Amino acid sequence: MGKTKTGKMPASEKITYGFGNLAANLMFTTAGSFITYYYTDVVGLSVVVASNILLWARVFDGISDLVMGTIVDRSTSKKGKARPWIFRMAIPYALAIVLLFSSPDFLGTTGKAIYAFITYVLAMAGIYTATMVPYNSMLSTSTSDPVERGVMSTMRTLFGYGGATLVNAIVWPLITILGGDKKAWTIMAALFGFAATVLLMALYKNSEERVIEAIEESGKEEKLPLSKQLQNLVKNKYWLILIGYLFATFIDSGLGGINIYYATWILGDGNKMGIIGTALTIPIMIGALAVPALMKRISKRNLCIAGSIIYILGAIVIALFPENFYIVVLGVVIKGFGKAPGAVAGYAMLGDVVDYGEWKTHTRNEGLVFSAATFGEKVGSGIGGLIMGVILSIGGYLSSAATQSAGALMSIKVVFIYAPIVFAVLSLLLMLVYDLDKKLPEIRRELHR
Repeated sequence: MGKTKTGKMPASEKITYGFGNLAANLMFTTAGSFITYYYTDVVGLSVVVASNILLWARVFDGISDLVMGTIVDRSTSKKGKARPWIFRMAIPYALAIVLLFSSPDFLGTTGKAIYAFITYVLAMAGIYTATMVPYNSMLSTSTSDPVERGVMSTMRTLFGYGGATLVNAIVWPLITILGGDKKAWTIMAALFGFAATVLLMALYKNSEERVIEAIEESGKEEKLPLSKQLQNLVKNKYWLILIGYLFATFIDSGLGGINIYYATWILGDGNKMGIIGTALTIPIMIGALAVPALMKRISKRNLCIAGSIIYILGAIVIALFPENFYIVVLGVVIKGFGKAPGAVAGYAMLGDVVDYGEWKTHTRNEGLVFSAATFGEKVGSGIGGLIMGVILSIGGYLSSAATQSAGALMSIKVVFIYAPIVFAVLSLLLMLVYDLDKKLPEIRRELHR
């Protein structure tokens, strides 16, 4: 590989790389936060039907990530292997957001349910996956410099969490301004879709896949059948560790649906949910800015370990005073700073895992390796929501009750405070057995010969 192909990147390219995750959240966060409400209160589907639509769609999500990862790995183009997919999906991505929040009036209840299922699977398991697996892969194909990957991952985190915060802040006021009816949701989706297309096109025009170009020039590129690619992937122990790490992280994110319950029933005011959400995301964004500089002094693995410890300490602060709003906010802020290292370094480590896989098996599998990220994001968050529902059900939570039983209140605390600690401990344990960082310098020297 030539150094000119794998080294420094323009600052503008690293910034526009973050645009992709902002576009991602215009679909992912909007759907995650509002699609159930849209299905039940706007379209008129029952909660049971809406829940089943989202649950069964996860099956297609898992399959589509693997398929798209394979497609990316087998793609060849003068413009790269991952980057061209950003261009191809830019307009379909906008249409997918519109379809998510559109429901024809002439359909009956069954027809609306079928339409909702088809459009959700098409949008999330189809278009979203076909855009975001290549996007995540570009973290590895754009540069092999670990510092540059760290900065790219920081931009990804900043724009991602910034986009999520923006979506949660403006959707409801925007729907109100637009009239609050079904048409208002479609117009909102069209505006988000247009913005996403602009962001994705800017990303495409201002990016370059240097690592892939260097491999092609050296004549090392080799296409393998899927069965062999999967065998090589399973041999990559660090990929397996990071799958577990990311999965635990996104299960924790899925548990975030408990915030509205905690604000309402434990803190006594549902409006405090917004403050809790902001108290988490702002520290993540601030912490993400510091992570690249820290990665020059501290290994990514050790940063993730420190982050897990800080996160656990924040949860313990909340556990000590679970009904004190100000202490809860303080604990959430601490948790936010604890999540920042993993949010940045975790994705940068996937790029390192690709390099290790190339060194060990002599083939690069960016698509399959990074498909773990979108798989963990979608399926992990879904499992987190499922865990939340099971625990609330065991506790005897009743949505229609004017007051909740002691068991129901305890179940809310378990999901908000204690379940996240379990997954933070799991993340910590996985990082303790991850020792790739100290091996990377020699691996990269051999790869660049």
